Order: sequence, then structure tokens, then C-alpha cells
Amino acid sequence: MASTATEAAAQPAAAAEQQQVNGNGEQKTRHSEVGHKSLLKSDDLYQYILETSVYPREPESMKELREVTAKHPWNLMTTSADEGQFLNMLLKLIGAKKTMEIGVYTGYSLLATALAIPEDGTILAMDINRENYELGLPCIEKAGVAHKIDFREGPALPVLDQLLEDDANHGSFDFVFVDADKDNYLNYHERLMKLVKMGGLIGYDNTLWNGSVVLPADAPMRKYIRYYRDFVIELNKALAADDRVEICQLPVGDGVTLCRRVK
Repeated sequence: MASTATEAAAQPAAAAEQQQVNGNGEQKTRHSEVGHKSLLKSDDLYQYILETSVYPREPESMKELREVTAKHPWNLMTTSADEGQFLNMLLKLIGAKKTMEIGVYTGYSLLATALAIPEDGTILAMDINRENYELGLPCIEKAGVAHKIDFREGPALPVLDQLLEDDANHGSFDFVFVDADKDNYLNYHERLMKLVKMGGLIGYDNTLWNGSVVLPADAPMRKYIRYYRDFVIELNKALAADDRVEICQLPVGDGVTLCRRVK
């Protein structure tokens, strides 16, 4: 998830809410894995997935980056390990070579992508916070894939508009992963539909937004969840109605919607 002022301010409060009270009135700690956004009702089941299928196969460089990110006060913003594994396999399956990432944070999903694409593959990566990216950069460099990344600090929309000025960029990207400011997702979508190739994929992260998409508008929610909830709901409706894409919404992490361009 890319840093935004609203999200950044909310992270310490979100971390503080990791404590819950069980039926006996005792304090119960929520699942403490960094980037834990699983929508599974059972934390034990999620831990089983991590320990059985994810962590044993996680590349050492990604494990190191996950542990570095765990020390950051906003670590909730990172891509979860199971989602990173999913993205890595997906990119290999579609043979992606030219990719883009909007929203980088410390780079866990970025590293998953860089490890999946060929040696001469490229990732145009954008985030408003270079400091967070540089926190994870040593792990990316150690993995030997930093040369694949073209990092741009700042808002993504001006970069996308600049790309669109050159016809050579139209339909040139195999895959785009968007994990940034939810209020701009639809603005990103319209531009990315021109930049991704026919048959290419766009992945939108956080499309189930902590399960808030099915809650009543007056339900209790953390401030940053409530702030972006309506934008996520609007996005989901728009993607479902967009005949330019085939879609698949997956309950991985905090919800990932894949859009395959068909028009």
C-alpha cells in the first residue's frame, strides 16, 4: 500500500487495536503476522497456510524484507506473505516481462515481482515516499534484482499521463499492480486501460477493504477504513460493469481484483 497522509496517520491507531477481548473478558491478541489482512475467520487456519505453504517456499530475500518491514511502525501497509507468493506465481504463469507497480511501501510485492520476471524484465515502480522504498532496497539489491526496477518518487497520475503522451507506451505493459490511494483507483484504471496490452492484467489490492464493503454505513470502523470504504465500493461496482475487462475478485490478503483487458 502506498503511503498517504490519511493512511499513515491511521497506522499507529490500527496497530493499537490488535488487542481484542474474548468471551471470557480476557485480552486476546489478534494474529500478529506482519501484513496480516486475511479475511479467514480462523487465525489458526491462516497460520497453517503460512507455515505449511508460504514460509517454507519464501525466498530468503523476501523473508529478510518482511522482517525489516515488521520493525516499521506502519507495517500493516505491507503486502501479506501469501499474497506475495500469489503474485510471484501469477507473473510466472502469464510470462510477464514489462510491469508496473503503483504503491511500493518497503517493496515486498515489488520484490515478489522482480524475482518472477525475466532477467531483462522491467518494473516501473511509483510511490510518494522514497524513504520507505529505501528501507527495503538492501534486500532487493541482495537478491540481485534491483536493476529491473525504475523507481519514481511522487504521485503516479502525472507519470501515467506522461507515459500516455508517447504512443509507443500504449498497450505495452503485461501486468500492473495497484496498491495505493484508493480514492484514485478509478483514475488509475482509465489510464492503465490504455497502457496495459490486450490480454494483459491489472491487479487492484484491498478491494474487500477489511471486510467493510459489506458493513452498514453506520457500523463502527477505524477512521482510515471508513475514509476509503466508499471509494472501494465504487471501484468494485465500476469494475464489475466494465466490459473492457474480465474480472476475478479473490479473497487473498485484503482482497485482490484481477482485470484482464479484452477490449
